[in-house]
Amino acid sequence: MPTYNSSITRDSSDDPLIPVPVSSQILQEMPTQSFMLQRAGRVQMSTKSQRQPVLDVLPMAYWVSGDTGMKQTSSVDWKNVSLVAEELAVIVPIPEAYLDDSQVPIWDEVRPRIVEAMGAKIDAAALFGVDKPSSWPAAIYPSAVAAGNAVQAGTAVDFGVDVAELGETIAKDGFAVNGFASRPGLTWKLVAMRSEQGVPLYQPNLQEAGGPGRLYGYPVSEVNNGAWDADEAELIAGDWTKAIIGMRQDITWKMFDQGVISDGDGAVVLNLMQQDSVALRVTMRVAYATSNPVTVLNSNANTRFPFGVIQATTADNVAGSV
Repeated sequence: MPTYNSSITRDSSDDPLIPVPVSSQILQEMPTQSFMLQRAGRVQMSTKSQRQPVLDVLPMAYWVSGDTGMKQTSSVDWKNVSLVAEELAVIVPIPEAYLDDSQVPIWDEVRPRIVEAMGAKIDAAALFGVDKPSSWPAAIYPSAVAAGNAVQAGTAVDFGVDVAELGETIAKDGFAVNGFASRPGLTWKLVAMRSEQGVPLYQPNLQEAGGPGRLYGYPVSEVNNGAWDADEAELIAGDWTKAIIGMRQDITWKMFDQGVISDGDGAVVLNLMQQDSVALRVTMRVAYATSNPVTVLNSNANTRFPFGVIQATTADNVAGSV
């Protein structure tokens, strides 16, 4: 349900941001960023809607019969993928007295968390379709399942073989895997995996703490911002250049010390001037789409997709795969 009355306020007792003076540092994990904004292809948009051409019909070649045989003709055609930018926004109000009494720079702590929350919203919508704008196409996970590019975890001898079978399925569609997105913690499962010759299948990133390791030579990034649906999938593999993020407007920040905040019915929830408060309004406009170009190996768009998934072993997924 829409929320209009959430704000940062003083706790009734033992407020963690207005403590007895001990330390002004808040210990917290570094906010994670959006996987899709990092790995998908980026397109800068100049309008709300934009069309991206994708190859749809491949040319044919023909043998010529004899020295004077007639040469045949062929054509190439493209189709449009529509990008529609939708607005993602939030308002964070704080009473001025709370800001004055705080011993930490509150806005410096709030801004990274807002970036994290927006990234999670984009990832959840693009990867799994959670709270997806209606103008956006189907998300990656349900599209891969619909195309038949899904392997149930535990189907093969071990998880490594599951991944290899999925990679083969995607390759048969004419696409090359160039990376993986995974549930949080999956890389720890991969660390112990070995080939029959004892060679590790997964190489952790020992040079960059928290950086992506490699599975079969390709980077694996855990989606740690809360967007991953572990009940649905263990891992998503594919050609991430075929996922498109359109940027119409990057994150913008604007502070207000006057104005009112209303709920969906128009009732005033907070009057900034009258109630001595300030509010930070954060907005961005972003679009998402996937490119599913025709390939020489599969001309059927219904059974062709540049991504595949290792489905989690849950009752619903097992029932759905029977």
